[in-house]
Amino acid sequence: MPVLAVIGCQWGDEGKGKIVDILSKDAHTIARYQGGHNAGHTVVIGASEEGGKEEKYILHLLPSGIIHPGKRCYIGNGMVVDPKALVKEIEEVEAQGISVEGRLFISERAHIILPYHHVYDQNEETLKGSQKIGTTGRGIGPAYSDKYQRIGIRAVDLLDEEYLEKYLRENLESKKLLLNNRYNHPGFEFQSIWDELMEYKKKIAPYIHNVFHLICDDITQDRKVLIEGAQGVMLDIDHGTYPYVTSSNASVGGACTGLGIPPSSINKVLGVIKAYTTRVGEGPFPTELKGEEGNYLRDHGHEYGATTGRPRRCGWFDGVIAQFAVMVNGITDLALTKLDVLDNCQKIKVCVGYKYKNVIHDEMPASLKVLENCEPVYQEFDGWMSQTTGIPTFEELPDKAKTYVEAISNIVGIDFSIVSTGQKRQETIMIKSIF
Repeated sequence: MPVLAVIGCQWGDEGKGKIVDILSKDAHTIARYQGGHNAGHTVVIGASEEGGKEEKYILHLLPSGIIHPGKRCYIGNGMVVDPKALVKEIEEVEAQGISVEGRLFISERAHIILPYHHVYDQNEETLKGSQKIGTTGRGIGPAYSDKYQRIGIRAVDLLDEEYLEKYLRENLESKKLLLNNRYNHPGFEFQSIWDELMEYKKKIAPYIHNVFHLICDDITQDRKVLIEGAQGVMLDIDHGTYPYVTSSNASVGGACTGLGIPPSSINKVLGVIKAYTTRVGEGPFPTELKGEEGNYLRDHGHEYGATTGRPRRCGWFDGVIAQFAVMVNGITDLALTKLDVLDNCQKIKVCVGYKYKNVIHDEMPASLKVLENCEPVYQEFDGWMSQTTGIPTFEELPDKAKTYVEAISNIVGIDFSIVSTGQKRQETIMIKSIF
């Protein structure tokens, strides 16, 4: 059962899109298990690879494997899907010459994001003021909330207009009371929402399938399955820096519930980790750099959200959260990304603990107070001050770069199988085969 799960080991934005893209060429199926269009995966294909101009793909809902001809791509039941966003994304990749027909399969159990979810999300953030979470305002959390309140509308419901009409009318009536009383919003009229849904249904209905049986058949037939999530473990609803987290399980457990596969079917878990640390939105960030060093990492790492364009907060590598991510996910292999961003740093720091009230925490604390007020304990390394982009083997990296990579490996207790030194596919060092 060759099933590989790819997991973000920080606060997301680790470069999972590129890693999944590289591994997709050896996979039969690429499946996404959680989140919505609040996340973005960026894949850059260099001109030299395809004999043409450089192509850049920014994906939000479609699995990264969609770029590879002939690969089957699944949107799992653990996702929440905005039909408008999905149709737009399908049209965008088709305009770039990517064929989606016959390759994309949307779980009939995936929940649907509707316009009232957006309104709730955006207004709730406004009401929270300084206590806001920092969401994208795209209705992700409210859609998951409806799912767990058992009032959500699923992809399969789009195929049954009688059922859909009944529950959409009921939802709109109850949401109207909430929107009126809490946000002074007039609510939505049934006909406008219905007409919009029917238009999107024409485009996405052919893609709605029983993904659970499709992926189980893949596993039974020993086809190579690559599983990807959005965000990272520190944004996991259970294991992240709650409440500054996403609304789903970004860790490996979410892959099982979000696709309907047994844990025993996942035989490898690849953790993707950035050579420094970033996060988007609010919440604690012990190694954050707010001055010139943080600006340097942001500018040289192009640290702006693929979905929102928001500047990411940047800081030194955090070994505490990296160790935690490895333990929570049962990581078997690691991929290091954006090593090249540190090429011109004279000194580089790695956090190995948090100091709070004269106590050193080397394990991930659950307390928000500790995380917000701790002082990072650092180890310092000399920078290599030379270019790593495009270097083909680990042995050819500058000695001080190898020392840095090996130090991170020692901290987390896992060897690196992949080291990325740039955005493009060919700017990748494959140390060990994953599949």
